[in-house]
Amino acid sequence: MKRKALITGIGGQDGSYLAELLLEKDYEVHGLIPRRSTPETQTLRIEHIANELNLEYGDVLDLASINKAIISSKPDEIYHLAAQSHVQISFIEPINTTSVNALGTLNMLEATSEFVPKARFYNASSSEIFGNTPDSPINEMSRMIPCSPYAAAKLYAYHLTKIYRVSKNLFAVNGILFNHESPRRGLNFVTAKVVKGALDIKYGGKKVLELGNLNAIRDWGHAKDYVYTMWLMLQQKKPDDYIIATGKEHSVMELCDYTFKSLGLGNYQKYIKISKKYIRPYELEHLKGNASKARRNLGWTPKYSFEDIIDEMIIEIGKRFYETKIDSF
Repeated sequence: MKRKALITGIGGQDGSYLAELLLEKDYEVHGLIPRRSTPETQTLRIEHIANELNLEYGDVLDLASINKAIISSKPDEIYHLAAQSHVQISFIEPINTTSVNALGTLNMLEATSEFVPKARFYNASSSEIFGNTPDSPINEMSRMIPCSPYAAAKLYAYHLTKIYRVSKNLFAVNGILFNHESPRRGLNFVTAKVVKGALDIKYGGKKVLELGNLNAIRDWGHAKDYVYTMWLMLQQKKPDDYIIATGKEHSVMELCDYTFKSLGLGNYQKYIKISKKYIRPYELEHLKGNASKARRNLGWTPKYSFEDIIDEMIIEIGKRFYETKIDSF
């Protein structure tokens, strides 16, 4: 009998890659997608596999729809990925961000405990919960000092998952993923924004790309590598929390330099304009992770380098918007 999985946020970057992975492993995959005025945008990343999925509308803030999805799918594994995932937007919409990311996780945990207490539950945590911790590289025991409404809500969800693991005896884990990118990344995230911006200058006649803090440093991996660890965490004998990171750091400045030079545009400084609207009210300067626990316990190592990720994004985003013939660098 096929194992069953329920994915919230299945239409996002991570959800789409995870759905592909689970289908390859012969799961029956169910997905929860929010109803919107333009519902096709919710399935754009999964339209190529939509016929193999069991999709239904639901919202993590609507407990009735969550209950319905869980009761009907009877999942063996639940991957809770749905979130308001943009840090900058969380300063603009703090109440919505807190509701979705914190209370949405509470709803998912409560429904799991009530209807499928034997199911294994994955919570998508975030490296943002560590904020401006003085610890580097960051491991699972590092101090957590969140710097945004997004991070604070994710920290609530992180602790709540641990509480349900102990108090309700759920197999519930936190995947504390550091920044992870791909050609499916939303264009409002800095990696995709830089790549698309450079392509616009190269092929679209644009002259300028507006950005915020170029000195921000992040530990960037590939979403494909990272969703595999989600599955690995739920295959273990005991539930635990894991940091997933490459252990290598790059600044936004380096991202710009590599992208613009790869496209033959030369010095990125000729094209970049710093705009205050893209600078966070409370800036998180530096994130670098130590995934030694995941390497040791899960047997995981990332396959993609930073350069591999950006190369792939240039190729695929270029094809999508400009039908470029770039095949490799």
